[in-house]
Amino acid sequence: MPNEAIIKIDGLAYAFPDERRSRTIGPISFQARRGEFLSLVGPSGCGKSTLLRLIAGVIKPSAGNITRQYNEVTMVFQNYALFPWLSALDNAAFGLHMQGVSEKNRRSIALEKLREVGLAGFEKRFPHELSGGERQRVGVARALALNPELLLMDEPFSNLDIASARALKRDILSLWSKYRMTVIMVNHLIADAIELSDRVIVLNNRPAKIVLEKEISLSRPRNHRNQEFFRLEDTIETSL
Repeated sequence: MPNEAIIKIDGLAYAFPDERRSRTIGPISFQARRGEFLSLVGPSGCGKSTLLRLIAGVIKPSAGNITRQYNEVTMVFQNYALFPWLSALDNAAFGLHMQGVSEKNRRSIALEKLREVGLAGFEKRFPHELSGGERQRVGVARALALNPELLLMDEPFSNLDIASARALKRDILSLWSKYRMTVIMVNHLIADAIELSDRVIVLNNRPAKIVLEKEISLSRPRNHRNQEFFRLEDTIETSL
């Protein structure tokens, strides 16, 4: 069901313990629909990455509720989060290893995902032998290997050059179209959010609250030079 909520956030708030309970986030409420590509944008330091960790269950909220209706969630990190002593194949298979999947099966799945992200033939390379874009692709392969219903991405393009970011965005859209998992992406670039997303949620600064929710109905692939694209950028930027 395309409008079914895969995650519901109701009155969510969070404060770091060392900030004397001064709120970093919230209270905020929103839903992510099954199969939706949703982006969260806002000023640096407003709590976007913290919000992803709350959604993932890595940290617990200070107040409010998160209703999760999925079986598997994975995350792609801004800084790749690869193990330097493991090959690309073993990094891609790491989550499966932690789940107790047999070596034969996890290698087969990891090989397939590396191929899907354009890294066939790179299986034996270590992170220091890969470019930034290639490392991020290993991270994407590792996330996809778990067959997630919800994929969280924390500024996945911020450490990449323009060409690598453009290619990875294209491939992520292709994989999302193929598997139709729900994606929630944090991004500080409004243009990236508009290019990729079905909907953009804009957060203001601390404590982060939602100031705008914008449906993006442009057909894909999206042209950055399109007049409607420029209009959406202006609308989102002026809301910050």
